[in-house]
Amino acid sequence: MAGKFELYKDKSGEFRFRLKAGNGEIIATSSESYTTKAAAQNGIDSVKRNAGDANVDDQTD
Repeated sequence: MAGKFELYKDKSGEFRFRLKAGNGEIIATSSESYTTKAAAQNGIDSVKRNAGDANVDDQTD
């Protein structure tokens, strides 16, 4: 089963999203809340566009 984005309202009534793996485990969450559903959807779209080619910046050394 493929992963999915969940769009939801937080306790303050603002929009957030999380990415869940196929097994239901949360693997990423939005770092900010959005005042509109459209803005949260834009955040999801940005992750979709940018994450596929993202490099790993290992700052543990």
